[in-house]
Amino acid sequence: MPITDEIKKTLSDPTPLYALAGAGDLAYEKLREVPGRVEALAADRKGAQEKATATLQEAQSLLTGAQAKVTETVTGMPTDLKALQERAQGFALQQVARAVELAVKAKETYDELAERGKVVVDKARPGASEEGEPSERPELTVEPVEVVEPVEVAEPAEPAPAAEGGAEPAPKKPSRARKGAADAAE
Repeated sequence: MPITDEIKKTLSDPTPLYALAGAGDLAYEKLREVPGRVEALAADRKGAQEKATATLQEAQSLLTGAQAKVTETVTGMPTDLKALQERAQGFALQQVARAVELAVKAKETYDELAERGKVVVDKARPGASEEGEPSERPELTVEPVEVVEPVEVAEPAEPAPAAEGGAEPAPKKPSRARKGAADAAE
């Protein structure tokens, strides 16, 4: 029964539903801001073009400087393998710490979306009060699933023809497996 317990636990946990509802509500909120932003961008298009041109020129000058810096860095790289190994290990540890930090932020965001979704679902649920107080939630019930073992099905027996005078049964035809083995033996 551990599988049915896990299924019950999974189906009775509303957190993913709340996270989905929260994400939908957040997307709706952000989409409502789009028309205002589009109007602001249209009005500021000319300024953006001038800014883009200036940024492009700045990027070209930075690229030239970066090429020189890369050349300088490559020529100045340490040739000591031990120093390179220590730097690589330090870098790897920094990346692990960063990955852990991002995982924590992802969990926090998921929890925030779930809480937001819970509020949205509780407000939308029939029977909620005027102040948005959640009504009582019905308990989810899961019926246990009966596991049925596979059953081998035998080939149907051929009915014996009624013989005149004698009740001798007709000889059986060999099954496909037997017939194949008999053919191979010949």
